[in-house]
Amino acid sequence: MNITDLKEKPLWQMTGEEFLFLQQNAGQPTVQPPLKPDTSKKYVYGICGIAKLFGCSMPTANRIKQSGKIDKAITQIGRKIIVDAELAIELAGRKTGGRR
Repeated sequence: MNITDLKEKPLWQMTGEEFLFLQQNAGQPTVQPPLKPDTSKKYVYGICGIAKLFGCSMPTANRIKQSGKIDKAITQIGRKIIVDAELAIELAGRKTGGRR
């Protein structure tokens, strides 16, 4: 009997022998592959991508881009706009200036 197969099997389908075997060997660690964190960056493209990222209209996304608040997250080559999504959200959340 394989422990990993028994763990995937529903309890109502197990025989008494399988259930007792699983209980007796439950303390043994099962080998699982280590999880790799997602290190790839997420990018959005164009004004439409900025609008979807912030959940706003395209004119508002254009104002956000033109305000310069997320300039560090934007790479623009000609007409192509590439935005690092995580950095843009972080920069947009920061407060700068304010009333005096």
